[in-house]
Amino acid sequence: MAEQAAEKPVAVEIPSPEQVEAELEKIRYRRRFGRTLLQTAAVLVVVAAAAVLISTIFMPVIQVSGGSMSPTLNDGDVLVTLNTKRISYGDLCCVSWQNKMLLKRVIGLSGDTVSIAEDGSVTVNGVLLDEPYVIEKSLGQCDITFPYVVPEDKIFLLGDNRLLSADSRSADIGCIGHDQIIGKVLFRIWEKKS
Repeated sequence: MAEQAAEKPVAVEIPSPEQVEAELEKIRYRRRFGRTLLQTAAVLVVVAAAAVLISTIFMPVIQVSGGSMSPTLNDGDVLVTLNTKRISYGDLCCVSWQNKMLLKRVIGLSGDTVSIAEDGSVTVNGVLLDEPYVIEKSLGQCDITFPYVVPEDKIFLLGDNRLLSADSRSADIGCIGHDQIIGKVLFRIWEKKS
């Protein structure tokens, strides 16, 4: 027991004011870093939610499936559309038909008279269309009678690849109502390379 009593007392080193301040600064830095990290994460979540909302409601993003719009658009291209009912001649539109999305070109609007000749030449209201986007003109899959008058609140659509496209020339699809328009194509954000 006498040996235990003879042990030296342990010296406690007291930090200097500079060391205390340095340690406090480290603690403050960790807190600031944590707050900044949480704020950044919150901003990213809000931005992501806004992007999803915008792309769903105002500017849907779609992917081309099939070759009915070639050579203008190819299978696999990714497009941004604008959710609008304001469309005009020549616009590329994405429309909903029987739970499918169709991507076609606007040829005729309500009240227009559309005719397609045997050689594939298209006239609207007696005016022959200049269609540089069509490589091979064709009457294609057609079971409607020309001249055809576009019904009220409808649009007449054709694909650019007239041989393959199923569009308003088919009585099954016919003219599309304005309530079926998803949007018109603004631009291509991804072009699939062949």
